[in-house]
Amino acid sequence: MRLRTRLFITFCLFFIPSVYYLTAQFQNNLKFRYLEGVEEALVDQARILAGIVSQQMEQSNFSADNLGEVLSQVYRDSFKAQIYDLSKTFVDTRVYITDSWGILIFDSLDRDRPGMDYSLWRDVFLTLRGEYGARSSNDDPLRPAMSTLYVAAPVMVDSRIAGVLTIGKPTQNINDFLKTAKAQVLKRSVMAAVLALVLTVLALFFITRPLDRLLHYARNVAGGTDARPPDFGSSDLAEVGQAFDKIRADLAAKEYIEAYIQSLTHEIKSPVAAIAGAAELLQEEDVPMQQQKRFINNINTEARRIQTMVDRMLALSTLEHRQKPEQCRHIDLNEVISGVLERLAQEIEARQIRIITKSEKECTCMGDPFLINQAVMNLVQNAIDFSPTGQTIRITLAQENARVCVAVRDQGPGIPDFAKDKIFDRFFSIQRPDTSKKSTGLGLNFVREIALLHNGTVEVKNDPEGRGALAIFCLPSSAG
Repeated sequence: MRLRTRLFITFCLFFIPSVYYLTAQFQNNLKFRYLEGVEEALVDQARILAGIVSQQMEQSNFSADNLGEVLSQVYRDSFKAQIYDLSKTFVDTRVYITDSWGILIFDSLDRDRPGMDYSLWRDVFLTLRGEYGARSSNDDPLRPAMSTLYVAAPVMVDSRIAGVLTIGKPTQNINDFLKTAKAQVLKRSVMAAVLALVLTVLALFFITRPLDRLLHYARNVAGGTDARPPDFGSSDLAEVGQAFDKIRADLAAKEYIEAYIQSLTHEIKSPVAAIAGAAELLQEEDVPMQQQKRFINNINTEARRIQTMVDRMLALSTLEHRQKPEQCRHIDLNEVISGVLERLAQEIEARQIRIITKSEKECTCMGDPFLINQAVMNLVQNAIDFSPTGQTIRITLAQENARVCVAVRDQGPGIPDFAKDKIFDRFFSIQRPDTSKKSTGLGLNFVREIALLHNGTVEVKNDPEGRGALAIFCLPSSAG
């Protein structure tokens, strides 16, 4: 399981129960908050009505019948009050009054009930004792979910409690408000949870993306791919990436040295054996002078081959560890080709090879002059080595989009099928047609490293337009 998935699951295990708990608690507390608000308003209403009744009783003009008529008319009057989602069309408030003994003297909903004893009811009992009286009762057994909230206030006559006035408010409307509010709370909670989960996914993506890049880099290193460490700025992951890169460099250097030692040991075996054999034969007595000269010539040839191989390997090893050219300036490839042909003029003349060049006027690139010269020199030298005496080599220099390309065509035997995939391998070489000898096998490998160092390409294949091989060396153009 990926780290991102684990973090997301862990977050969900903590987040979802927390959101559920908070939503449930908030919904449960909503009813109490609504009841508190209604009760607070009922306290004011009870006090106001009790004050009016107290004044009428002090003036001996209180009439339960008159109050009943007024409230009956209020109950009968039609109206419509749109309170948010609630449409209110009638008054559902109940008012009843008891005397100082708790005996009912007025009830707005049942005017025939006076004389009943309410003294033990909580609202009346507490108010008569000078305390705050309130209760909640279920007045309809058929509707257990709906209760009525009662709040009482004392009726004061001559500074004494002469009775209790109670206002009752059914909670049906409160339940409707609660139903709507709970639905809104649930909706908002779900939206908040979804938003939080989306933001969490985005946050996890940005948090774990550097880890994914580091993992990708580690996999490339493990797979042997030449990868660069990701740029993490100054974060902690930057130190981890640098540590990985150091490990990769150390391992690469170790493998590089081992591979070079193995390759060099394998390739030097043949010339060393030839030198040892020639030296052993020279130690014999009565060796003809002509044979002595041939053995000495063999020793010199193989020694030069070993020297060339060592020099090439040193140059190649230095080149492979560079990240960019040490010297980089504008190079005119026309001048490079002219200089290479001038240095090889004696060999070209000796082999009676005809050179045909075709180039555009301005073909320049940015690079190391020495390395670019060495690359072109190797390609032309290869073409000479594989060209039969008296044949033609064509060198074309052209601008192709944002690149300049040097194409070298010879009329030799071409590349055998078995060698097509190995042509750039280190120490791989094909016998020259005229001498049957092989080179060090490092030339084309050297050219490829030069091309890579300059963000260029090199390709060697059989010429599709005729017999022989075609080598194409391309570099980014510096023109414009």
